[in-house]
Amino acid sequence: MPARAFALCVLLALPFPVAAELGLNLYGLAYHFDRDLARASGLDNEFIAGVGVRYRAAHNERVQWVLDVSAYHDSGHNTAGLVGVGALWKVTPGWRLGGALAAFQSDTYNRGRAFFAPLPLAAYEFRAVTLNFTYVPKLSEINDVATLAMWITWWP
Repeated sequence: MPARAFALCVLLALPFPVAAELGLNLYGLAYHFDRDLARASGLDNEFIAGVGVRYRAAHNERVQWVLDVSAYHDSGHNTAGLVGVGALWKVTPGWRLGGALAAFQSDTYNRGRAFFAPLPLAAYEFRAVTLNFTYVPKLSEINDVATLAMWITWWP
């Protein structure tokens, strides 16, 4: 698909530092705000199992860059592919806030066509695990139900 090739070219062109960490993303959970609509639309899968990798590198002592490449079983019970790049700002010793631009592809969303979307991110970092959160809003023709998603990143 042209959108996948474009996303890959953009990500490869970004100047990511070499000194970084590689983590394992383990998906996760989804909470659908309109549960009745989610059930009626077949978007009620709340255990979004999947795996991926996260690359993170410090920009400075307060900001880190992240790059995620993952696949998971989405709210519509289909496999979704995700490539995202973003930044997280250190708010407290544990909490991080930020955002990402992500490319998605799944039969569940956008009538199966790949698309890009900005996503807000929140994360809480423990020593070897990061607990990640994002809010996926309801967007006409792309996503019918606003959702809060959670997954962990394990840093071996």
